[in-house]
Amino acid sequence: MEKEILIVAILAAAIKAGTSILYATLGEIFTERSGVLNLGVEGMMLIGALGGFMANLYTNNLLIGVLVAIIAGGMLSLIHAFLCITLRSNQVVSGLAITLMGAGLSSFLGKSLVGVPAPNYFRAFKIPFLSNIPFIGRIFFQHDLLVYLTYIIIPLSWFIMYKTKPGLHLRAVGEDPATADSLGVNIYRIRYIYVLIGGMFSGLAGAYLSLAYAPTWIENMTAGKGWIAIALVIFATWDPFRAVLGAYLFGGVEAFQYRIQALGTTIPSFFLKMFPYIFTIIVLVIATQETIRRRIGAPANLGLPYYRGEKK
Repeated sequence: MEKEILIVAILAAAIKAGTSILYATLGEIFTERSGVLNLGVEGMMLIGALGGFMANLYTNNLLIGVLVAIIAGGMLSLIHAFLCITLRSNQVVSGLAITLMGAGLSSFLGKSLVGVPAPNYFRAFKIPFLSNIPFIGRIFFQHDLLVYLTYIIIPLSWFIMYKTKPGLHLRAVGEDPATADSLGVNIYRIRYIYVLIGGMFSGLAGAYLSLAYAPTWIENMTAGKGWIAIALVIFATWDPFRAVLGAYLFGGVEAFQYRIQALGTTIPSFFLKMFPYIFTIIVLVIATQETIRRRIGAPANLGLPYYRGEKK
């Protein structure tokens, strides 16, 4: 009985810990499917976390906090879109600059708010009937509203991506923009839209951290989750449903390490915290190989600027 309780607690904590990464990963999937690489996820999450926390602090309204976080992440992503799509700047350099900008700006603006508790935050509640399902109910249906929102967004995103005309255009732009352009698809508009959507999801991921997971503001509170999300896009092979598995795996590792520490293990805590990031590095190193990229289905034009009329 105690073993079952422990397993349920770890799995439920995995979902909670993985939700912010799931939002960020989903946004990055949409962005990369359009052919744009965004390494600024970490910075957008930080801006979203601070923006959402500040809005909630001054208005005591969670909805306004979430909206501000989404807008903040979206505004930062538009800078990246302008640099990469309009000016055709190097996408890696632009993304790194966005991360540095988001980290520095959030640290500066949030300096006086460090450690201030949120006046209001998303609390867990049980979904009637579903939460009473043995085992499953305690794992999936005793969370907060932002967790439940992912249960709707993930299948909806998959449906849009694979079963609708906008989703077909999205995948076509990432695979062969020249062909899509010849068929009347506006490459620049689609890339702007999905870079913006990716930034908005990153902002929402940040809001989850400061308004639900740890309802306060802490400098650099994302702790590398944005980089984990970028790696999980590859792990998920650019598919929303597989992103769920990756995000919850990372959340499970995070939850498990806390449980191990609580049980009094002799393994140093900093060593346990290394595992998710070691996994991230391994995935990114493997994914840089061109043969691996083709095998796992990476968008063919990911990271490449588009020049209308360019001859290959």
